Order: sequence, then C-alpha cells, then structure tokens
Amino acid sequence: MNFPFKRSKTATPPSPTVEPIPDANPSPTIDPAEPCSDDYEALVQELTQPTPATPTASAKQLLRQWVRRHPWIFLPLLGIFPAIAWGLDQHRPPSPKTPMVSNSAALPSPAGLPSSNVAVASPTGSPNSPKPTASPSPTPVDLSKLTPEQKEMNRRAKALFEATNAPVDAYIEMHVGIAKGNAIVIASSTNGIVSNDKGEKIATMTAGEVYTAQFDGQGISLGSSKLPLGAFITPEPGGLLYVNNRAYRGKLLLAVHQGQLQAVNYVNMRQYLYSVVASEVSPSWSPEALKAQAVAARSYAMTYYFKPAHPLYHLGNDEYFQVYSGIEKEDDRTNQAVDMTSGEYVSYKGGIVESLYAASDDIVAEAFAGKGMSQLGALNLAEQGYKYVQILGSYYPGTKVAKIAKDY
Repeated sequence: MNFPFKRSKTATPPSPTVEPIPDANPSPTIDPAEPCSDDYEALVQELTQPTPATPTASAKQLLRQWVRRHPWIFLPLLGIFPAIAWGLDQHRPPSPKTPMVSNSAALPSPAGLPSSNVAVASPTGSPNSPKPTASPSPTPVDLSKLTPEQKEMNRRAKALFEATNAPVDAYIEMHVGIAKGNAIVIASSTNGIVSNDKGEKIATMTAGEVYTAQFDGQGISLGSSKLPLGAFITPEPGGLLYVNNRAYRGKLLLAVHQGQLQAVNYVNMRQYLYSVVASEVSPSWSPEALKAQAVAARSYAMTYYFKPAHPLYHLGNDEYFQVYSGIEKEDDRTNQAVDMTSGEYVSYKGGIVESLYAASDDIVAEAFAGKGMSQLGALNLAEQGYKYVQILGSYYPGTKVAKIAKDY
C-alpha cells in the first residue's frame, strides 16, 4: 500500500509566497522569480526531486499495522465468537464413551439405610487385591435329625408363620342369610358400630345390651335409633354378634327386602367353613372324610358366591343349602380339615362343580338322581384307607381337585 504523504524535516521554513493553485495537482508550482531563502530552496529541491523507491511491505505486515491503528473494529467480534461456539456445542452429540454427569451434589442415602463401609474395587483391579469368593449355598436341614427341643421350636415357628400368613379362604367374603321376620333380636359382646351403606357412623350399640330390630314400614328401628333401610353392625375387634341368641363372627347387615326385615352375616370363607363342616358331619370322623367334606362344602359355596341365590346374600343357612350355625359347632378337628385343604374345590374342565352331597346313598339317589357324595359313604371309604382326593373322585367322576391361588 502506498501512502500519499511523507514526513517532513523538523525545521520549519518561512512562509513562501506562491501563486494560487488552479487545479487539484498535488505538486505545487513555485514562481522562480520569488526570492527564497537557502532553507526554502533546499526544501523545494527536496520536494521536486523524485522520491526514491522504497521497499514495498508485505500484505501481512500492512494488515498488522492497520489492525494496530483500528483495534476497536474487532470489539463486536469478541461477543460473536463465544455465541457461535456455544451454539455449536449445543448441537454436538455426546460421546458414547463419556457418560453425562450432573454437577449437582450427590443425593443422600435413603433414610434408615446404613451407609456401606465396603470399598468398591476399580474395574481394572489391583494385582494385589484379593479375588472374590463365592458364598456357599445353604444346606437343607434334615428334620429327622432335629432334637426334640429343635422340633418344638420349628413347630412353634411354623405355627406363627401360618397365623400371620392367612390362608386364601380368609380373603373370600361370604354373605349368608341367617334370620328374617318382623323382629330380630341382636346383641354384641363388644361395643358395636352401626353405619350406613357409605360407612358413616349413625349409632352405637353398648356391649352386652340386647336390642330388637324392627321394620315399621318406613325404616328400621334399633332400640331408640332410627336406621335407614340398609345398615351394618360391626363389633369392635375380637367381638361376636348375637342374632336370635346365636353367636356369629364377622359383621351383620340389616336390610329390608319385599317388606320383610333380613339379617345377613358377612363372614370370610374360612370361618364360614369352620361352622359348616362341623355342622354337617361329626368332628370325630376320619381326617380324610373331614377333608373330603371341607372341599365339597367349599366348592358348593363358591358356586353360589358367583351365582347368588338372593339379592341380599349368596346362600342361606339351612339344610336347603348347607347348615351354618355360627360358632356353636366349631371344633379344632374340623377347623384343621378346613385349613389343610384351604382354597381347594371340585373342578370340571376348569369350572367349579356344584358338589351336591347328602347323608346317605339313598338320599343322594332320591334328591340328586344319584349325582352327589354320600357323607356316610365317604366315611366308609376313608376308613378303608382312601385319601380325600380319591373319595371325591369316586363320587364326582371326571373331576379333579383344583385350588384358588392368592394374587400377591
């Protein structure tokens, strides 16, 4: 780049008198007639002499000089370049080998969990670090080698586990019609809570006090309390309900159907069968006969569980269905037969069999056209060494014993 000027000497010449410049010629014309001083003549001589050629600077050097004189031009670029770099970084895909780690503080351990003091080895491992050893598999316990004290401890532990882990029968709620009429006598061994169908408390029964429930054409009266057309009575935990002087577990529904007061016992299948099996056969019978009766009674109840016999309940409590007498007939032997067959029922091609039964073969032949189990016949087979599954198979041919499974 050629610049249009050169630096002059430091001496300042006297002001010359010159003619006006008629054009834009940068080289002034000096009148030779005008007197000049020596210094001025020297200056004029210097100006009129041709300028010696100077070496041309390279483009890179000239650009550096120009940038040094105009540095402010690059100030806006200082903000543009970081913005461009940030935008490129946002669109850059993360490296598959480097996990994205947050800079936030590490999360605390869950409350209540002790922190681990075990050091975790690096994936590469140290040549001096010990090799992990496999933990030995547990060895099955031979129950025959247990001492009498150990066997007793095992029995108690098993009983405790079974008591805290309720059988499947306890999860099935049966609705059993136990009384009907114009008036029903009711009591509770503990305080009883009276509630409506929404679960809202509307009255309280005092423990041990006898109440008479009646239908007056508009609602149900219980003592001095007025109840809606449907109300529940629930004893406090551990309590029993008394209906017409018979004790029952569970809770009670008082409702009106076709102008008649009805009492319905809500009780789980396990407690229901405790009563049925002991009411239908003698607890002194062979255990296999009691098991056969328990399975048949459960299967029969389940058919009505899915196809109720009445709008208010699944089935009744008399001989037309199965005899259900509350806790009056319960016995440990029949209770054990119910628990040992918990959830088992008579099945045919995946369905539930309405396992009819009666006292003798003659009654079965007369009432059910020979299709059902004779209770006395089952006892006879059990005494001959038949297992309860074999007894059921002989009276309900083509069927098998299935089991309800708990869905955890």
